Amino acid sequence: MTFADQITSPDFLIAVFAAISAAAIVFTFGTHIFERVERKDRMKKVAIEREQMRAREMARLRNQADGKENARGNIRGADARSYMKSTVERFSLQKAFMDENTMERLAQAGLRGQGELTKHLFLRFVTPFLLFALGAFYLIFITPGGRPVFLNLVYAIGVGLVGAYIPVLMLRNKVQKRQQSIKKAWPDALDLILLCVESGMSIEHAIKRVAREVGIQSVELAEELTLTTAELSFLEDRTRAYDNLARRTGLDGVRSVMTALIQAERYGTSVGQALRVMAEEGRDARMMEAEKKAAALPPKMTVPLIVFFLPVLFIIIMAPAIITVTTL
Repeated sequence: MTFADQITSPDFLIAVFAAISAAAIVFTFGTHIFERVERKDRMKKVAIEREQMRAREMARLRNQADGKENARGNIRGADARSYMKSTVERFSLQKAFMDENTMERLAQAGLRGQGELTKHLFLRFVTPFLLFALGAFYLIFITPGGRPVFLNLVYAIGVGLVGAYIPVLMLRNKVQKRQQSIKKAWPDALDLILLCVESGMSIEHAIKRVAREVGIQSVELAEELTLTTAELSFLEDRTRAYDNLARRTGLDGVRSVMTALIQAERYGTSVGQALRVMAEEGRDARMMEAEKKAAALPPKMTVPLIVFFLPVLFIIIMAPAIITVTTL
């Protein structure tokens, strides 16, 4: 029997498929075991890193709460360079790119101050021209492909137009990540605020204490709560501090709690009762979100189950019968 006949024989193919299936099963379970061990190490490292980040962030935020405007510049970076400011002022980019929601979106992304606004407007102005130049250079000199020059320029203009939306998409992505972090930690923070208020603390001291504790879970939420504590101390109208927190986060759950606190502040109702009701609603909403994710899991697992598990299962079940039939 030749080598070609041997590698194409049913016995050889069945043996190969069985060996591949066994190796895949061993690799899957082995990877799971090693991943579990590595996951514990990573969790320890992440916990240490979060604690360090929390300590650094809270140190900077305390300086900001003391009214030091320079510390705010240190938290969010130094002011934009002079050429950015001159470009924005020369071409009146605020009129071209800025609307009533720009500052709010920047605040939701954690970018505060005139310097961050200047950087954003400068990037929106420069990015299309930069991508147009890169696209034209790539299409004309690196991959000409026999196309006319004007066609390459048209393609480069298309790349530049797409680049005009890149700063907006980056800002939107940063806002979503920040909101996701705040949304995940907000129910626990609300429960802690409720416990502090019911134990006799004022709402300012409760928020300040929770801001120190919740930094381990979400640095973003700790930052927002610390800013709210500073605004409660400095602003004449305390309701503005609650409203600013709702606008900076942009989350419905935070906005509803702040609305309840504003009503309690105006009408003199019990803050603890309002927080208790909102905390119960937050827990119910979190449970509904978990149930929604759990209900969406079976459809997502259908395709991997059919593609990866069922073929291996059929081979394991049918391989002995096939080997018996072929050997008769």
